[in-house]
Amino acid sequence: MSKYDFLTIGSATLDIFVETPEARIVSVVAPENKNEFMAFPYGAKLDIENFAFEIGGGALNTAINFKNLGFDTATIVKIGADPMAKAILAKAESADIETKHIVHSKHEKSGLSVILTSFQGDRTVLAHRGTNATLAAEEIDFDAIKKTKWLYLAPLNGDSTKSLDKIAQFAQEHNVNLSINLGTSSIKKCKNRLPAILRTAEIMIMNREEAQMLTNMAIRPDSTHESFSHFFIHPDIVSILDNLKFMTCGIVVVTDGKEGVYAHDGKKYYKCKEFPAKPVSTLGAGDAFASTFTAVYSQTNDIEKSLKYASVNAASVVEHFGAQKGFLTFDEIKKRLEENPDFQVEEMDK
Repeated sequence: MSKYDFLTIGSATLDIFVETPEARIVSVVAPENKNEFMAFPYGAKLDIENFAFEIGGGALNTAINFKNLGFDTATIVKIGADPMAKAILAKAESADIETKHIVHSKHEKSGLSVILTSFQGDRTVLAHRGTNATLAAEEIDFDAIKKTKWLYLAPLNGDSTKSLDKIAQFAQEHNVNLSINLGTSSIKKCKNRLPAILRTAEIMIMNREEAQMLTNMAIRPDSTHESFSHFFIHPDIVSILDNLKFMTCGIVVVTDGKEGVYAHDGKKYYKCKEFPAKPVSTLGAGDAFASTFTAVYSQTNDIEKSLKYASVNAASVVEHFGAQKGFLTFDEIKKRLEENPDFQVEEMDK
């Protein structure tokens, strides 16, 4: 009998949020793409308008969200022997997350991130991976994986990506459902091994940039949604979804910032627009979306409902300064959807 509803594996960090009105957004456009950069005057001393210290990281953010939604949850992360580790452990314990599977290192520093927030609400993250990059397979309590119904794999970094194969294979051998959020580090370091890993996933979630990186496919900037009015999804994104679906037996979900999110199950394509919000910081929105989608789908097998609930929870998170402050319960999400009856998911047969 399963002991946990969800077990998360990934990173845990001390996040330092910094907001300054001096930040500028610079766009660089090329024929094949468009990039945006956060810029500051070189050599200047800038005033900070707002700052905060929070505990975050993909595994801890999602574990706390699963718990807030009412599920028995445990996490496997790696922390050092420092004040940051104590704060991470205290946060997990205060959220009633099972912490006995957390890995402790006596000689390494825990993860730390500095988040630079712009006036648009988006952010640039300066990350010291620390112990998040050194979680080895032999340090993982695999018995804990056997005791969970769903395993949620948050993005792994550095040498921690070497554990992906064993984790995914073990989950498959023991009939544990797997939801995986890859991240750029896993895509770069595990590209040749990813086909075997992804085939085991019931749900595969990533953002648009990661989807492009994994498929080696571009989304043409001159092919706007208006240019293809007979599609409700950009045709290049449809091609990416098809390519991703070929890699896995499960559901493919691709988030696309202000454009919303797309999903594909091999039979239908889905698009869910961004739920209305007044953004303060986008950090944690991806974790909120991915874990809420996984939580709802685990109970309903309903992609449309999962997209809607996940979009509402993610929108709530971006309205707060911190990755966990905006988490909603199922009842709170349902109420917001009832107050916004026009918020719907579009569907198209393959």
